[in-house]
Amino acid sequence: MVALVTSTLVVLLIAGIVVAYSKRRPVGAPLTWGEAMAAAFLVFFAMLWAYGVVPHQWLTLADNELQWRADRTFLQSGDLGGVMPFTVTYKTFRDLVATGIYGVMLGGQIFLWSLWQNRGKVKTREIPSSAYGRPLVRPES
Repeated sequence: MVALVTSTLVVLLIAGIVVAYSKRRPVGAPLTWGEAMAAAFLVFFAMLWAYGVVPHQWLTLADNELQWRADRTFLQSGDLGGVMPFTVTYKTFRDLVATGIYGVMLGGQIFLWSLWQNRGKVKTREIPSSAYGRPLVRPES
């Protein structure tokens, strides 16, 4: 349990570093070779940790401490009034949770890339327009 929580905190720490640096780095600033290598290392390390270590720690926790094995059933085919014609074991549920971890990590990666790509962009204020598409107020100059 400690390993899973610690590995998840490492991923959150790396994401926090990316968010903090994205607010500090100016858009269009030249990138040095050293900065590029440090960024490449950080991204590689973050992806290795998010897609390798965190799911591994979950699977290890589920197998060892929680004992979610294939011989223990989570839901049987007769449960829920016979609506479900198949059996779900704890091992299947363990794998579904691991797939959910991958989905959350992928969503977080997409969010961080979007945050980085859209840094420094100013949100424009929309001017209300009439039904004919003409502005109702004068734009500020």
